[in-house]
Amino acid sequence: MSALVSILDDEPAIRSMLADALAEAGFRTMTFGRATEFEAALRKTVPDVCLVDLGLPDRDGLSLVHRLALEKGATVIIISGRAQVQDRVTGLELGADDYIIKPFDPAEVVARIRARLRTQARPQSHGDLARFNGWTAHFDRYALVDDAGCETPFSHAEGAVLRLFLESPKRLITRAHMQESLGGGAGDSFDRAMDVRISRLRTKLREDPKNPRLIKTIYGAGYIFLGDVAWE
Repeated sequence: MSALVSILDDEPAIRSMLADALAEAGFRTMTFGRATEFEAALRKTVPDVCLVDLGLPDRDGLSLVHRLALEKGATVIIISGRAQVQDRVTGLELGADDYIIKPFDPAEVVARIRARLRTQARPQSHGDLARFNGWTAHFDRYALVDDAGCETPFSHAEGAVLRLFLESPKRLITRAHMQESLGGGAGDSFDRAMDVRISRLRTKLREDPKNPRLIKTIYGAGYIFLGDVAWE
């Protein structure tokens, strides 16, 4: 069955344009003009990808992005006319997988969605539970648990980065390899998205930002994860 994409945008013309482009590309779609309608549908079906506008008439789109990423584990792509760097950073910090600025070409949206779905479809070389340095990562429910049993949720986007590190401990992971493995836009926007997600992972792992023990930055090259990892 083809992937299901939900489109949440208060502009009918944009909803129609995206629905037509996605249908032509072979996707199933559901469209919504208000957050309340979208959330009612979400109680019955969690789509493969959610396209979410931030300027909604009945709710702040950023809070909805945060809920989708943490509670539903959904792939979230923001589509917004807010082009400021801080808006993009905030969206990515709250768990969005990607951020597309209006106006856009529908073909770009289709390409970004396909890239995300390809990443999800790749066979994983390990299971859904990894233990490292007093932490347990549960990828089936998007949660980090410390040795005292305290649980911290992480988003789908953060989980993709964490899994990449845990599957290649003590090896250099370059920016180019991250872009190839995780998909999404290339260039400064991708680099900024990775910086945000790695910073949030360090915070959740209670790392010292000035001297992180687990996720080390190798300036000009990439990152190395220094933990000892056991998969189950």
